[in-house]
Amino acid sequence: MKTIRTPDEMATLLAPPSGDAPMAHVVTPGAIDVTHGTILYLEDVSVSFDGFRALNSLSLTLDAGELRCVIGPNGAGKTTMMDVITGRTRPDHGRVFLGQTLDLTRMDEPAIARAGIGRKFQKPTVFEQHPVWENLELAMKTDKRWHATLRARLTRDAAASIEETLATIGLAQQAWRPAGELSHGQKQRLEIGMLLMQQPALLLLDEPAAGMTDDETMALAALLDRLRGTCSMIVVEHDMEFVAALAGAHGRVTVMAEGRVLAQGTLDEVKRDEAVVESYLGR
Repeated sequence: MKTIRTPDEMATLLAPPSGDAPMAHVVTPGAIDVTHGTILYLEDVSVSFDGFRALNSLSLTLDAGELRCVIGPNGAGKTTMMDVITGRTRPDHGRVFLGQTLDLTRMDEPAIARAGIGRKFQKPTVFEQHPVWENLELAMKTDKRWHATLRARLTRDAAASIEETLATIGLAQQAWRPAGELSHGQKQRLEIGMLLMQQPALLLLDEPAAGMTDDETMALAALLDRLRGTCSMIVVEHDMEFVAALAGAHGRVTVMAEGRVLAQGTLDEVKRDEAVVESYLGR
């Protein structure tokens, strides 16, 4: 059967050498190809629900290893964008690629998750009757088929991975405490840890600071900052102090409104944008 390649694939394979860059490279089936430095492409994506245009020719790219904050008023299309990326919603029009070769519009939700995209919803979902350690163990990236699960034994490397994740999310002292006894902020960090056990290439976080105290919010910002560069992240958020803590002086912030990108740049740049002031931030 003839192989049909996207324009980006052809550009990758035929690009002339630059410095030490190879003229062509082998594309591993199912792997995320970030040869061009970009992990996520949304191009001209539109979604309508009963005549309402939730996404309106949305185009957006995310660099590999980047942490991008996405802000915007309610109804701007932020959650719908995440639904499209994770396969919960099929676009009416447009292209969505993970790396150069994985067409997410042709994949279902489980396949997209296996490909390396993890998503955290606003409300934390943990196994409340189980200790924190077991939550991480249950979330580990392993063969989940029943016969494999029956034979599964926790290896030394797996235990070390759990220990490392506990330290990363700041819950080492709560390792054997039932997850249901954790504070809201701790549960949020635990769920992020559970996603990390899946070894994601891209994390989508939908208002992770909602309902947190100021201290919990800053602890979460510190956690995400520690994860910066280990995986790519899109953080949808309304808390501007939290966004400022994540974006810093140079991080890119995307502002969405009416289903499309309204503005993009550093936080200071978008806060000075007249269209953003009128649509979202207010005068």
